[in-house]
Parts: sequence; structure tokens; C-alpha cells
Amino acid sequence: MSRKNYSAGLVVSAAVVLLFTVQARAQSPEAEWQRTLTAARKEGKVVVSIPPGAELRNALKEVFERRFRIELELVTGRGGSSAKKIADEYSAGLRLTDVHTGGSSPIIYTLAGMLDPVESQFILPEVSGARQWWGGHMYVDKAKRYGYSFLAFVQDAVWYNASLAKPDELRSYDDFLNPKWKGKIGYSDPRRGGAGQGNWNFLWKTKGEEYLKKLVQQNPVIMSEERPLAEALAKGSLAVTIGLDIDNFMPFVKAGIPVKPLPQMKDGIYPVTGSGVLAVMKNPPHPNAAKVFVNWLLSKDGQETYQNAIGEPTRRLDVAPPKEEYALRPAREFMSVEQYHQLEGHTEEKQESMRKPSVAVAERLIK
Repeated sequence: MSRKNYSAGLVVSAAVVLLFTVQARAQSPEAEWQRTLTAARKEGKVVVSIPPGAELRNALKEVFERRFRIELELVTGRGGSSAKKIADEYSAGLRLTDVHTGGSSPIIYTLAGMLDPVESQFILPEVSGARQWWGGHMYVDKAKRYGYSFLAFVQDAVWYNASLAKPDELRSYDDFLNPKWKGKIGYSDPRRGGAGQGNWNFLWKTKGEEYLKKLVQQNPVIMSEERPLAEALAKGSLAVTIGLDIDNFMPFVKAGIPVKPLPQMKDGIYPVTGSGVLAVMKNPPHPNAAKVFVNWLLSKDGQETYQNAIGEPTRRLDVAPPKEEYALRPAREFMSVEQYHQLEGHTEEKQESMRKPSVAVAERLIK
């Protein structure tokens, strides 16, 4: 090779190296984040559907807007109704919502085919890195792309009135079949969803249909509205309730009324994701602002804000769990990741194999 050709080769090689270096820098997470943030501020806002609750709404809006100077428009409502509204709008060609957070079922079924892969939104290393999360990245859908599960906890779904029942009388679910409790049990309708359905699924799996038939023969008060059941327990009309979470009872606890959660039952516990599943709409109206929100929500700061406002523990390992009395407890403190996957009932696989058949039993037994 001549000296001239050799020198030209060096120039070309240097140019190629420089080009790749420039491209690498341009594609770095820091550069991508700044570009996305700038574009998001031009879009001006992000529209996010969240569970109901003034504390969650106020906390998310205050922290996000102060930090990013982007308007956070929040639409609150129960997961099923919110998802249906979003799906109806989407089917009509309207793109009004960017992000949805809530329970797993509406995301798996109602919003199917309308979502972008959540991982496509990841920019910040603290979000994309699986080591920051207990169990790594978890999804509720079979494809493991569209419903990102960021909360994992066990909850006290069985409460009692201390004036009418003692914890040692109800140490196993078999104890609920004692004639003493006939007509004194309240149950959040398992056909509706929520903790009532989660508990029913667990009993169907661990105790069987025959047990559930006997439980229904105890004439429990079954209602889809949870507030009247909580009030009945507080007033002493019921001795125990099943499938109601802590939110229903805190006003009574603070008022000094003797309602308390039962200690962990001998039959075991099951983990839930609660209102902790994230989904991103396909072709969102504010794509860059949606990315900013997703990365913030799944960051340490965002998870602390969401967890502390809603009271449901995150899977992020660098966020301390809630410490309040009767606080929900992180799943990681009670089980291994393997046990979590075995016991959970909210993923699409478990919905098909466990939740659907157990709800069919409820439809048949509850009149």
C-alpha cells in the first residue's frame, strides 16, 4: 500500500470512529432525556388516568409539575370504568389519554390492542435497569410488554369487630364455617373484582369449591359497595368482613372504634399488585410528555410519591416501605420471588387458569 493510500485509510478510519462516537453520545440516555424533556415542554401537558383518591391526585400533580414544568392532567376513576371510557374513545378515533395506572384486569382485557410496549418508554437507567426492582421487570400480560406491574404487597383483607370476635376464634378460614358466624360475615362481592375477588380466588385455589359452597351457606352479607359493609362492621351488625382493604376502615380506626385486621391466617397469604399496573396508550396525544411521566413515575422519586399517597408498597428496592399502623406490607418481606409468582392471581396466565373459573363458581353459588 502506498503512503498516500495508507494516509487516506487513516483519515477514513478516524472519520468512522468520530461518527460512531458522535452517534453514541447523541443516543446516550442523558442526551435522549434532554431531547424528550424539551419536546415534552413544547407539548405542554400529559393526560394520565389514575385510581380515585384526592391524596394521590394532589401528590402526583404537585411533585410532577414542580419538577418538570409540564401540566399533569389527571383523570380519576375506578379501573374498569376508566379503562372502558379510554377504550371507547380510542375506538372512536379519539386520542385523549396518554397513560393509565390501575388494576391488572382492565389493562389485560379492556385495553388489549390499544397499548404501546412500556419498555419502549424507558430512558433513565434507574428505570430501565432491572436490578432496581424486586423480581426484576414484571408484567401482567402474557406478552410481558404492555402492563407493567410496579407494586407488590400483601394486604389485610379480613377485619373483625373486637367487641364481637376474638382473633383466636378465627385462625383458619375453616373457622368461618362455625354456626356462630352465620349471618355475621360481610363479603365484598367476588363477582365485582377487587380484594373480594382476590380472596375468593385464593380460597377457590387452596380450599376448593366445596368449601366456598359451605361458606355461602353461612348466609354472608355480600355487597358490591364496600362502604356499607365497613359501616356494618363498625356498628356491630357484622362480626367480620372479608375482601375489604384498609381504606374502608381507617376513619373508624382513627375514631377509636374497635375494628382491626385479623392476624395472618394459618391458610397463608397471597400477593397483589393493587392499583400498581402501568400502561401507555398507542399513539398517545403527548408522546414525549408521556415518556417523561413514565420515567418519573417508575423512578425512586415517583415511586415514593405514588406509594406514600396511595399506601400500596412499590417493588423498587431503594424505596422504604410505609411505616404507618396497619400499613400494607411489601411482598418482598413475606415471600421469595418464586413464591410470589406461584401465589399471585393477577397476571393474564393466572386470570385464565384461576380467576375466571373461580368467578364462574361465584356466579353459580351467589344468588
